[in-house]
Amino acid sequence: MKRKIVLLGATVSIGDSTLQVIRANPDKLELVGIAANKNWKKLADIAREFKVKHVAISNEKAFGEAKGAFGDAKMYCGKEGLMEISTLDNFDTLEAAVVGTEALEPTLAAIKCKKDIALANKELLVMGGKFVMGEAKKNNVKILPLDSEHNAIFQCIQGERKEDIANLIITASGGMFRDYTYEQMKSIKPEDAMKHPNWNMGVKVTIDSSTLANKGLEVIEAKWLFDVAPEQIEVVVHRQSIVHSMVRFKDGSILAHLAPPFMTFPISHSLLVPERGNPVLPSIDFTKMLTLDFRPPDTDRFPCLKHAFNALKIGKTATAIFNSSNEVAVAEFIKGKIAWLDIPKVVGEALEKVEAREVESIAELLEEDAKARAVSMEIVNSL
Repeated sequence: MKRKIVLLGATVSIGDSTLQVIRANPDKLELVGIAANKNWKKLADIAREFKVKHVAISNEKAFGEAKGAFGDAKMYCGKEGLMEISTLDNFDTLEAAVVGTEALEPTLAAIKCKKDIALANKELLVMGGKFVMGEAKKNNVKILPLDSEHNAIFQCIQGERKEDIANLIITASGGMFRDYTYEQMKSIKPEDAMKHPNWNMGVKVTIDSSTLANKGLEVIEAKWLFDVAPEQIEVVVHRQSIVHSMVRFKDGSILAHLAPPFMTFPISHSLLVPERGNPVLPSIDFTKMLTLDFRPPDTDRFPCLKHAFNALKIGKTATAIFNSSNEVAVAEFIKGKIAWLDIPKVVGEALEKVEAREVESIAELLEEDAKARAVSMEIVNSL
């Protein structure tokens, strides 16, 4: 029987890769619902190709423009529309591929409806890990990681006992500026930071990769996904992005996951586990010259990673503050209002100025998120 998928973020980069996987596995996967923010023309093309019957557009203006473009598909609008499409009866897995906090409430609603979650949205666990993992456990729902690093760890620990895991070793490409001097970093422009040496990703994720904030988010995410202590998580710079992560066991042995740096590999695994899907792209050819190297990250030049570990150790809402302040800083950097080197300054200062609190509801969490964003904007305006 086909696994039925609802895809939040169908028009973004991860959405594109997901569609490739579905095209390669038409006998195993069926797309029944799609959602996007504003890009309704691309969404309409997807709906036609996959004969999708449920479509959500969160931007109300775009929803109005799109009327008539989706044939007999049922349409959903705004935040309420995302909630509705995420809680339909006729699907198995919700893929949360949108960036930011928009997917938090729809994902929690899907979990309560006992839908498995293919998770590409880091912010869901960084902000609301306590709520997401708590609801998943209560409803016996699988959280299937789409990030290549977490998917690699997920595959490496299958069949292993949790008490035998010593460390999770998350790899990082080092980003576009891994070889830059401090002087060179002073003149980095937004268009420079939107390029990645190995991966084809969205703008926000690519900029986060350049500051190592992305790796910081992944460290926090790993804590929630695999229930490990911060000191059990290591980060190494691996320029080739072939080894996606490793697991060190208490006997000293290490398992590593290797694949080419394309998102179709982890997406295929997450949507089809325990099966394996048809290949979308070629595998690694070991008959050709292949060099793999590793080195420790430089947290003096890339302090966002240090800030993430600090937030994880503080606990409470500190990881949400890390995420919120970074989102604000990146948005202002893209607008040209602050320098690239100011991004970690905003994050570090926000962690110092905003008190981390225990929260007991999503409403409280979103209140704290708003406070952190307001303080972060004050910091931006003071630079």
